[in-house]
Amino acid sequence: MRLRTILFATLFLVAALPGFGAVFLRVYENTLVRQTEAELVAQGAALSATATALWPAAPPGRSVRSDVGADGDPYGAQMPSSGIDLSTTPIRAERPPVATDARRSPDAVAAAVRLSPIMDATRSTTLASIILLDRNGSIVAGDATTGSYAALPEVAAALTGRASTVLRRNGAYRATYRFEWLSRAAAIRVHYACPIIVGDRVVGVLLLSRSARALFRGLYEDRGKIALGIAAIFGLLVVLSGVISRGVTRPIEQLGAATRAVASGRGHVPDPPPTAAIEIQGLYADFAVMAAAIERRSRYLRDFAHAVSHEFKTPLAGIRGAVELLQDHPDMAAEDRRRFLANADADARRLALLVTRLLDLARADMVEPGEDMTDAAQVIVRVADSWRTADFMIDVACLTEIPCVNLPAATLEAVLATLLENSRQSGAQSVAITMSVTADHFELLLADDGAGVPRADRERLFEPFFTTKRDQGGTGLGLAISRSLIEAQRGSIAILDSDMTTFAIHVPRPY
Repeated sequence: MRLRTILFATLFLVAALPGFGAVFLRVYENTLVRQTEAELVAQGAALSATATALWPAAPPGRSVRSDVGADGDPYGAQMPSSGIDLSTTPIRAERPPVATDARRSPDAVAAAVRLSPIMDATRSTTLASIILLDRNGSIVAGDATTGSYAALPEVAAALTGRASTVLRRNGAYRATYRFEWLSRAAAIRVHYACPIIVGDRVVGVLLLSRSARALFRGLYEDRGKIALGIAAIFGLLVVLSGVISRGVTRPIEQLGAATRAVASGRGHVPDPPPTAAIEIQGLYADFAVMAAAIERRSRYLRDFAHAVSHEFKTPLAGIRGAVELLQDHPDMAAEDRRRFLANADADARRLALLVTRLLDLARADMVEPGEDMTDAAQVIVRVADSWRTADFMIDVACLTEIPCVNLPAATLEAVLATLLENSRQSGAQSVAITMSVTADHFELLLADDGAGVPRADRERLFEPFFTTKRDQGGTGLGLAISRSLIEAQRGSIAILDSDMTTFAIHVPRPY
């Protein structure tokens, strides 16, 4: 897994937990309200069917459309759905007082006598308020008061043959639990009006109401499921924490310890753990490359400092010896004085040349890859013409058409001049320069007819201060500078194993 994936999943889960909790509570509380409505619908259906069976012959009531399916199958009729939702359903005011001067229908009064015991038994079991209304909405049974509820919207809908559910505030509500204010359904009652239909006429209405099951009581009753959900969430967090620890935290700590060990010179960067994130594994690889580069650079600096001290020590010793002799022998012969001064001057010139070449090497090491495009063929021909003499022949050949290469002209001239100078110092009388281009790089071969490089010196050929021509004024820095200049352009320079008199230069082609 990628580090971004792990972090995104962790942050998303942590950020979503409060939202999940809130949504869970709202959905759960809405489910409790709908469950209460379903219970009232079931009670109303049972009591309505009982009332229909017990209802005496009655004057014609209000006609109602039959809910039987179009194919005559009573099971084809759909169950009524009120769509109660605490977020969208308006909560009405508390049920108003009954209207007075209501006349009760005789048939409803007669039915109430036989239906009241059934209503009382149902009320004692379900704790719901059940009121029987006649075809005009007047109270017949189920309430000590008398009057009419015909003005209520749910009753008016039931008198037309449509069952109706509304939410109303509960004026008798008193908070019981400390955090009950978090519940939206605590102070409301679900009111359900169910029509009583005899034949195709509405002869009465059953008005049922009940408070929804308390949220916190419901949470207590479902505490096992809720605890399981919480445990699952915490378990997932533990798993994610373990993934982050094994994929990010622990590998970074190990890399930090390894880095400190490498900095003290007593350790190395270990292999990345297989459980680490892809970016962390890449970081391990980059640190290993950096540590190796630092080690190579440190070793190079140690060897370089040793070589510099050795190269400077010899001419400095000669100059110091000449000065001491001249001081100790003021009456020295003129010829001896001239000879000692000439030696001191030669050593001083060698020191000056070494300083100049060291500066050139430092500049070459600090060269950044450039975007200069050079006509290599033209530069090579110009350098060959400037070095060609009667006893030092240079032949230039192009095997393919040579396009412009990504190599500064000054760099190419300096490298060619160094190689030609080495050839001439090795006793070569002719040099063959061959240019060619492949699919991905420019190749330059420089071969001479000199004695060549001894195979034993091949490995040290490009080391700073290594030279076999020290007595001829060689500093051993020319090839080191050339290699730094070529490598700065992402190229390479080497002597061929098959022919120890041929140098090969490769420079990548631009795309």
